[in-house]
Amino acid sequence: MATEPTHITNRLDKEISDIVKRASFKNTFISGSTKKQLTYTDFLSNKMLMIFVIREGVPYSLFNLIQHFTPFTEDNWADFLDVSTKSLHRYKKTSKSFKSIQSEKIIEMFEVTKVGLDVFGEMEKFKLWLEIPNFSLGNLKPIELLKDSYGKELVLNELTRINYGILV
Repeated sequence: MATEPTHITNRLDKEISDIVKRASFKNTFISGSTKKQLTYTDFLSNKMLMIFVIREGVPYSLFNLIQHFTPFTEDNWADFLDVSTKSLHRYKKTSKSFKSIQSEKIIEMFEVTKVGLDVFGEMEKFKLWLEIPNFSLGNLKPIELLKDSYGKELVLNELTRINYGILV
């Protein structure tokens, strides 16, 4: 079982529930009771919900929580989102929502972190794994592959192999 900071996960659950409650999209695939008690784990297991949130744009408030949940630095985030750290600070000041392409990357990194925590059980172990060159990933550090979707898929596949004990 993953060790997750409870204060962050509780805030993530609330933020995601609030976003879904006020969303403009038709969420007929979410029952009324589920909608009230939606957790970040529910969110990450519902691809349609993730798509709709991405299309609406991830609000800065959710990004801020995700940023604190993940092992990534502000510089990592700027690189993933292809913006400067100054731009990230402007998003914070204006509480602006991210564009869909950036929102997709935010949700992808959230997903990678959740899988990494499930596999390693602790954020520090997952963070260490991200920084060590990996033979199965062409001797690249997993974090170096996370900038694009294909690299993210390779990292997720490697995490799945580790989880099932399939070491290449």
